[in-house]
Amino acid sequence: MKTNRSGGRKAIALSVACALMLPMAALPDMAHAQSKAKSKKTTSHEAELEARVNSLEQQLAELKAMIQEQKAETTQATSTAQAAQTQAQATDEKVTKVEKVVATVPAKPAFASGTAPGVSVALHGFIDVSAFSQNRAYTYGNGQNAEYPIPSDGAGHANGKVSGVDVRNTRFWLDFAGAKFNENWNGSGRIEMDFFGGFNGTGAYAGSQPEQRLRQAYFDISNPNSGTTIRVGQMWDLMFPLDYIPQSLSHIAFPLGYGSGVIGWRFPGAIFMQDLNHGAEGTKWRLDVAALQGTWNGRAGGTDTNNFLTQGNAGFRPQFEARLTAKGGNWAAFLAGHYSKIDLSGVEGTTPTPIKKNLSSTAVELGGMWTPGQFILKSAVYSGNAIGEIFGNLSQFGDIKEKGGYLQAGYKFDTHWTLYGFASVSKPDTDDVLRWRAANTVGLLKNRQTAGSLQYTTGPFDFSLELIHSNLDSTTVNGLGREKTSGNELTLNGMYRF
Repeated sequence: MKTNRSGGRKAIALSVACALMLPMAALPDMAHAQSKAKSKKTTSHEAELEARVNSLEQQLAELKAMIQEQKAETTQATSTAQAAQTQAQATDEKVTKVEKVVATVPAKPAFASGTAPGVSVALHGFIDVSAFSQNRAYTYGNGQNAEYPIPSDGAGHANGKVSGVDVRNTRFWLDFAGAKFNENWNGSGRIEMDFFGGFNGTGAYAGSQPEQRLRQAYFDISNPNSGTTIRVGQMWDLMFPLDYIPQSLSHIAFPLGYGSGVIGWRFPGAIFMQDLNHGAEGTKWRLDVAALQGTWNGRAGGTDTNNFLTQGNAGFRPQFEARLTAKGGNWAAFLAGHYSKIDLSGVEGTTPTPIKKNLSSTAVELGGMWTPGQFILKSAVYSGNAIGEIFGNLSQFGDIKEKGGYLQAGYKFDTHWTLYGFASVSKPDTDDVLRWRAANTVGLLKNRQTAGSLQYTTGPFDFSLELIHSNLDSTTVNGLGREKTSGNELTLNGMYRF
């Protein structure tokens, strides 16, 4: 009994022990299960992370590839730009070289000479038209060559209104270039014509048939290395202020103030021109020296003036002139002198000389131009004696002293519009005029001229409206009385330059 009880207790104890051990036995399995579940969960997360990393690595690789591609494109663009820049520089250098070569080639002429190798001929000129109205007749003509009014006692005077359309200023010239004198000296030349050669007869239609007139015909031999030029032929003398002539579209061949403040004429002869500081910086200096054909008025009613038989042609007595010119950036000035000896007894020595047998023609002139900003200033003054041969003394020939000059001021509003004002005066000595005045003729004592114009320019075309007023003092025909004559000329002008 006691043994059975003891065995039962042992069984119960074993059962309890087993019951207590079961959780302990199951714990490793649970731990293993949990570990297995946890491991499975970790593996899944790692897979996700790995997939994400792979995706990022792929994106990074793509970005790197894109960056490399952009770098390659940038490098190529830079190379292309550098190559383009290099090509542009090379092209610019070639263009510069070509331009230099072209600059040394003479401009293409209008046509070429077929008789002189290397010589080209270029045609230039202008067509000038003036519609005019005057209140009286003028000396030398009306329209484009009206100089000063004819006194009431003068031959050919007309106090009524005069009007018309004049084209005689129209001018053309041929420039010859390309001739070689030798390896250092070049040759060139010019022939210049206008239409102030009179009219074709005196009939009803002669007024619209003006004839040509030779103005200049000369050739130059020049040395560009020394700045030396020798001009031979017919050209303007050195007293004529060619580079400073008053601007006008109506008075070109016969400028404003011509013969009454502006002097000088064209003569055959030779001029030597020398740059004094050739190739130097700063003010440019030039000296011109001329020996020109002598001339004078000739005997009344004779043919002396067109047959080389004037008193100025007696013996070998040329006109001598010299001019010194200085030019700066916007200014230029000149000083000129004139001298000639006149034998009033003529070529044969038989012409009566009631006052004196010989006289000296002398003159000194100072002038120039200044263009400060929009302003244009031109002027010249002179003093002389017996200068009828160079269009002085109001075209009176004798031993007559005279002073005169002109001034023109202009203002350029823009590239098209310019306003000009002008004044000139010529004052021969009254006593000299009376002494040398021919019998029963008017003596001219003083002339004043004023003018104003508004000019419009576009391309090769010019248009202007001009008003010119003159006041002339003169003697009566018998020389005892005095007379004042005024004249007005209104012109509407157009020009085409070619």
